[in-house]
Order: sequence, then C-alpha cells, then structure tokens
Amino acid sequence: MIKKGLLLIFITSFSISFSQESYYNDVDLTLHGMQLKEALASKITRTHTNILPYTPGVWEASKITDINPENNSEVILIYGWENGTDQDITNDRTRNKNLQDTGSGESFVWNREHVFSKSLANPVLIGLGSSKGPGSDAHNLRPVDRSTNSSRNNFKFTLGQGNSGRSSITYSGPQGPETRGWYPGDEWKGDVARMMMYMYLRYGEQCLPTAVGVGSQQFITDDMIDLFLQWNIEDPVSEFEKGRNTFHENTTNTYAQGNRNPFIDNPYLATRIWGGESAEDLWGNYTSSDTEAPTTPTNVVASNETSSTIDITWTAASDNIGVTQYRIYIDAVLTAQTAEVNFKITNLQPGTSYNIQIEARDLINNKSEKSNLITATTTSDTTAPSVPTNITASNISGTGFKMNWDAATDDTAVTTYTIFVNSIQTATTSELSYTITGLAPSTTYQIAISAEDAATNESAQSNAVAITTTNGGSNGIEELFISEYVEPDGGNNKALEIVNLSSAVIDLAAYSIKKQSNGSGDWIHEFPLSGTINVNDVVVLINYQADNSILVSEADIVGPSTNFGSPINFNGNDPIGLFKEGVLIDIVGQLNNTSKHIENATYRRKATVSKPNTTFDASEWDILPANTFDGIGSHSSTLSSKKDSFQAFKMFPNPVYGDQVNFIINDAATITIYNVLGKLVSTSKITKNSNVVNISTLTSGIYLVKIQSEKQYIAKKLIKN
Repeated sequence: MIKKGLLLIFITSFSISFSQESYYNDVDLTLHGMQLKEALASKITRTHTNILPYTPGVWEASKITDINPENNSEVILIYGWENGTDQDITNDRTRNKNLQDTGSGESFVWNREHVFSKSLANPVLIGLGSSKGPGSDAHNLRPVDRSTNSSRNNFKFTLGQGNSGRSSITYSGPQGPETRGWYPGDEWKGDVARMMMYMYLRYGEQCLPTAVGVGSQQFITDDMIDLFLQWNIEDPVSEFEKGRNTFHENTTNTYAQGNRNPFIDNPYLATRIWGGESAEDLWGNYTSSDTEAPTTPTNVVASNETSSTIDITWTAASDNIGVTQYRIYIDAVLTAQTAEVNFKITNLQPGTSYNIQIEARDLINNKSEKSNLITATTTSDTTAPSVPTNITASNISGTGFKMNWDAATDDTAVTTYTIFVNSIQTATTSELSYTITGLAPSTTYQIAISAEDAATNESAQSNAVAITTTNGGSNGIEELFISEYVEPDGGNNKALEIVNLSSAVIDLAAYSIKKQSNGSGDWIHEFPLSGTINVNDVVVLINYQADNSILVSEADIVGPSTNFGSPINFNGNDPIGLFKEGVLIDIVGQLNNTSKHIENATYRRKATVSKPNTTFDASEWDILPANTFDGIGSHSSTLSSKKDSFQAFKMFPNPVYGDQVNFIINDAATITIYNVLGKLVSTSKITKNSNVVNISTLTSGIYLVKIQSEKQYIAKKLIKN
C-alpha cells in the first residue's frame, strides 16, 4: 500500500514554510454550516494566486506532487491497486513519470484524470492545452493509467467495494436509466470525496456534488450528498494527500497554486459544514474540547395530521456549548434532521400509525438520549384528485393518435390516469400522454380522462374532446431512417440527418441515437430524441461544438455536452445506430469494424432508398468529400426509376422578405406548404417557365415546403420574415 504507507520524508521533500493551522489564521474556525463553507471558499479562492496552465503546468506539478516516495522515477496512479507483477498494466499503482501521454495512442502511458469530470460540470470545465481555468486546477487532477481514464469516462461516482471499476449501482446517465456508476476503490474513495468537496467550495454551482456523484441528500442541506461524507469518514487522509497540499500552498514552488484543500487538512470540517456522522478531527480543535451531550428533548407533540403529513413540536434541549441539530426517528429509522424545534413529516401513508422520537446533537456530534416515544396516526384519504385539463391530440393518423393532458392535483399524489374512448374505459397510464391505436379511418372519437390516487379516489371524467382520424392514406413507407452522416476532416462539425418519408407526423420520443465506440463492445451513450418530425421533413442533429454556419442554421437538435458530445462525436470507426424503443432500426458504419472506414466523408442516403437497414450497405449511400455540408437540412427521394427532376433545383430567396418565392426545376411540380404543426396551408402548381409562388397569405414564421414531381419529391424549410 504505497499511498497509505508514505513516509514523512515525502512531506519534507517540499519546501515547508506553513503549518496547516497557520494557513487558516484569518478564517473564523468557530463558524459552522454555510457560514464556515463560505469562509473557507473565500480563503481557497483568494489564495489561488497561480492558476496553472493545463500544459505544461499540471504535467510538471504532477511529477512532483504525485511522485512515488519508494521510487522517484515514478508517479502514483489514482484508481490503481497492483504493483505491476501481473500482465495487466491498466491496474498498476505506479508508472514511469516520463511516460506521459503524448496523444499518439500508446496504451502504457499515464495522463491526467479530471476527478470531477469536465463534462459533468455546468458549464463544462475549461482550461486545456496551454489555457488556464477550472479544468487545470491541480487539486482536481491526478495521474492515471490512460486506459483506466478511458474506462472511467465521465461516469458518476457511486457506492462499491474493493478495487476501482464500474459499480453495480446505476443511475440515469449516458447509457440510459441503467448506467452503472464508477467506484474509485477502497483506497481512493476518501481522496475523491475530499477533492469533490474542494471543487464545490472553489467553483460553487459549476461543480455541484450532485452532478458528479450518486447519493442521497435526505439529511443534508446545500448540495452535498451523503456518499462523499461517508467516503470522507471511511478512508482517512493519507500522508500522500497532505504532501500535495503542502506543496501547493508554497508559491515559491514554481508549479504551486497557492491554496490548500481544507478537507485534507481536517476532514472534520466537512462534518462541521454539512453534518452527519463525525469524520476525523486532525486538529483536535473540536472533538477534544467538548464531551458533554445535550439534554433529552421533551414534550414531543403531534398535531395537524392529514392523510400524508404530521406536524411535530418539542421543547428545546440544552447543552453546555449549544444544540445545533435535532434528528427525527420514525419507527426507529432516522428520517429527517432540522435545527428547529418543529418539523412537518411528509410522504406518509393514509390511515397509518407512526412511532416518533427526537434526538439532540451539539456542534461536535455529542448526542442526547432519544425522547419518549409518541404515536401519531394519519387520516384516511377520501379526497379525489382534480379533473385533468387541457386535453389535446397529436400525431393523428388513420388508425390512431396521441393524447396529451395537464397533470391533475391531489392532497397526496396522483398515481394513474384512465382514458375513456366513446365513454368506454380503454387504458390506464401513470404518464401525461397515451397513444390510442386500432381506430378506424375518417372516424370521430370522444376522448375523456380521469385521475386516481393511491387510495383509489377517482376524479370525475374530463369534458370529452372530439378527435377525428385521417382517411388512412399511406405511401407505404412507415419508418424513419438516417438520411445523411457528416464526419469532417478534423474538428467538431459532425452531424446526422433523419428523414420521415411516411404519410404521418412521427413523435420522436420513441427514438434515440447510440454509438459503438471504436467498432467494438456494446452500444453506448444513448441520446434520446424529442419533438416531432413532419411528413417529408428531416431533423438535423449536430455536435454541441459545431460551428459551421450551415450546420448551425439547419440544426433541430444539438447533441449533449456530456461524454465529449457523444454520440454525436463519431470518428469514422464508431458505427451510429438509430433506435426505436431500444431496438436498432438503422445504422451508419459497420458494426464491430475497428478500422476508420467511414471517416473524413459525408454519407448521403441515395434517393432510391425508402426504408432503414440494420446492416450497413455502402451501395445505399452517396459518398461525398469531407466537409460537405451543403445538403444538410433537406432530403430528396425518388420513389420510381425515373430520372431525378431535382438535379437543377433551387428555391429563392430564403428567408423571404416579400410575398414571392422563385423555383428552378426541370419538370412541372406541385408545391405544398405546411406550417410547423404539419397543417397544409398552401398548394400551387409550377412549371419550368411559370415558377413563381405567391405567399402573401402566409404570416411570418417557419414553413415546410414539399416540391413533388410525379413520384419524386424534395422537402425544404422556408422562413418568411
């Protein structure tokens, strides 16, 4: 255990001119709670006088602060646990300090781990390359094996045990609702916790603990989570951590920042700010000064019982220093904490008895005996929810439509909604929408909705809404597919285009994009889509860092800023899949092909293609040079073997500031214009010589223009100012 067994010689190898206590001489350490948090935040911010560049500053600092005291030619690797005797280099504890990552793809090098992941901050941490910023704060950067850094990615920290790796604890993250978190390892979890606490104090809401870790906030004010408080207790501060702190305070060291991490100096500061069980008091300033427990709270009284809440009050306890906290136990389980002498217990079950006790704690967590037990009972729930309102329909087709409504209210909580079709109970759901299917074309249906709570109290039915299905006409095309893939020669101007050639507006909520990283492994980094896509229209997804003017202007959806923009950050060997309800329906790139076979090119689906394909077939695509962006935002389709009528097509001006739009086309065509809701608002005929359409009846806004020549068509967006 190199980290835990570091010798004091490691500390004294730095120029020590300050003690831990002297650094805080101008901080009122008698404060607690948010006042202490603010005082420490101010201290570490104003003493952070040397903001290091990411390169070379952090590299050079790491080679000093993270040196292996048993071999000064090596650095210690966070998340590592093995001494290098096995065949797996990714779990090594140390690495030659000169084997730093140069970006050439070597597998045996070390690089710099942003323990608070750059992309999990809001806004993301900046300060890479030669630049300076939160992303180059050395208190948040540790040497790590390159492959291990990749494996950690930006997964949130979660509970685990043993060595580092993916946790069994899941959260709703980049791989969907079952994304497994990252456990730093038994030896490193305390380091991680104290680093996250530092980042929160130093950068405030940009680096919230709730953004980087998965844990309860049940008993914690502010945005701290119990996970980091627990790790701070379970994994004590090492001499290794102390040495890094000592180096960075002393600005006579070239690569020192000037500030310290307070929670390394004294883990108990976290307890003093956020409460919970007591961490180690390295200074002995707090826990050794007070051994007297508060008196027991008395006169516990319950009142104002409802079906889901109980108010409780009690007489304050006394203490030689001062009571800072009361803990409420319900049925012997710690349920809440407060500094007041009253509390409203919520989220209770109707008609249920609860046993309640109160415990007092002082500033250093000396605790009283629990109060006498009292029993209180919630009332039965007889109140029905309100009636659902604002019922609307969308995605109307010949066989169905999607219903949407506003949430009902209830004294406890609404659990289900019941959908009635022509007064017949048809379905139930816990959501605020439901798609009704199996209907007849050109038929009007009366739709009503009621709400129900957990006690089966049901509201009255809403006023019925009349919805009429369409005539059911179809062009035989039923599914979306990827119509364009843009992978530039360098940079972030990456984009996907998805087309709807069907006869109905399609809700994108069922669809998502995923990628297979480097042509191997599972589908990862799911990005759910949202909104709707009109008939013969496209939706364009771009990388969040794209700056090409065409891509930006045509973008309907901007990809995530997490996971370096994944999945819209493909690199030529990352197959991209379009999924519907979790099932792959279309793909760009060959699955399990590790070569960069689709890099530096624009792939545009041929006009003859009318359906998706779960096997990549290069013959379905026109392959265009890299950085070809001019076709994004529209897709032409040829549903016959006739020649392409749109080879010379143009529509201008766009945007329109007058009342006329000009078209250039080889053949006669029908021009149909739809509003953003998919409603037809204009139909015109044009020929090669009579090619002007009057749009004086249209109001300012965005429209979809469909130009159809026999069985061929193209759709374009039109803006009228």
